[in-house]
Amino acid sequence: MGALLSLSAVSAGYGEAVVLKDISFELPSRTSLAVLGRNGVGKTTLVNTIMGLTRQRAGSIRFDGAEVSGLAPERRARSGLGWVPQERNVFRPLTVEENLTAVARPGPWSLERAYAVFPRLKERRRNLGNQLSGGEQQMLAVARALVLNPKLLLLDEPLEGLAPIIVEELLNVIGTIVREEQMSAIIVEQNARKILGMTDEAIILDRGQIVHRGRSADMLRDDALIDAHLGIGDAHGR
Repeated sequence: MGALLSLSAVSAGYGEAVVLKDISFELPSRTSLAVLGRNGVGKTTLVNTIMGLTRQRAGSIRFDGAEVSGLAPERRARSGLGWVPQERNVFRPLTVEENLTAVARPGPWSLERAYAVFPRLKERRRNLGNQLSGGEQQMLAVARALVLNPKLLLLDEPLEGLAPIIVEELLNVIGTIVREEQMSAIIVEQNARKILGMTDEAIILDRGQIVHRGRSADMLRDDALIDAHLGIGDAHGR
């Protein structure tokens, strides 16, 4: 199984600030990766760097066999990167359906299929983006990334600030995508327990560097590791 995404000795940040230092890893096709770590360690910066939204100061990023380090974010998106940022960035003046049809590309993820996994969006298909709750906007952001039919899905804190019932709905959809359909995905998440249970591999970041990498199933069983890097609350599911 060849690498869909490869980072080699990547350092990046914003302006003169270097946040990521010497990051190297490969993500095989049809593999899901959890990116874990405390607040402020560089998790979002890693996703933003893959999307071309930071200043990459060193190293190489290859996606689907091509070097993308010098490409603008929109060109990376066209090459097959589907991105769901923390801010969601839904088109607020457009309806739910317009949000989806404006970006949809041919492939297995159609408008109808998006509605099938997010029936709440179908019910609100004529509502404007600014008329949705935060949870509904997050569903729309995920659905919008899916109808792009990406080769790699990037999810940045998809569960942050959501009501428990919405969290469970989103987890069910994400679990189906990465476990049953084996969509390649990188998922940044604070709650280690929830995300390790559905991903193949995981990395832990600390101070902009990878301090641990392994199988998600192994990490899930290692309370000491999670306690050391993520805090006691994560280790015990709180």
